[in-house]
Amino acid sequence: MQLHVNGQAHELPDEPGAKAVYALRNDLRLHDVRLGCAEGHCGACTVLVDGKPTTTCDLPLVALDGTRVTTLQGLGSPDRPHVLQRAFLELQAGQCGYCLSGILMTAAALIAQPRPSSEVQVRAALDRHLCRCGTHGRIVQAVMRAQDDLQAQREAVA
Repeated sequence: MQLHVNGQAHELPDEPGAKAVYALRNDLRLHDVRLGCAEGHCGACTVLVDGKPTTTCDLPLVALDGTRVTTLQGLGSPDRPHVLQRAFLELQAGQCGYCLSGILMTAAALIAQPRPSSEVQVRAALDRHLCRCGTHGRIVQAVMRAQDDLQAQREAVA
């Protein structure tokens, strides 16, 4: 089975019944993909599959064959953080960080859209993500700031 994760090709054996989250975490050592509820409800395991936020704990590994997967590690790096990562740090939008990988991936797909989202749309997009630390307000502020920063970058290039 051929996987393209964070810009790199990987060959993994096709194990019947294997879940994508375990292959990403254990086989590829991408520990930014978190396992929360293991039922697709909390959003902690969310990655981008061909640009679309997708939970991986309930996804058969075979569903990733031939797709392009992006995890938090592929979004940005410590020396070149993604605009979202920068905004989350500046606004201290996270506490324990367990849910943030999934939240950031969903938010990245949202702000990649050509039209800016309203605060209501951001809240709706992130609604399925569970955060027990209660930083939802700062998370939404960080997404809105990142969206504004990204829009300014787009306008500067145009």
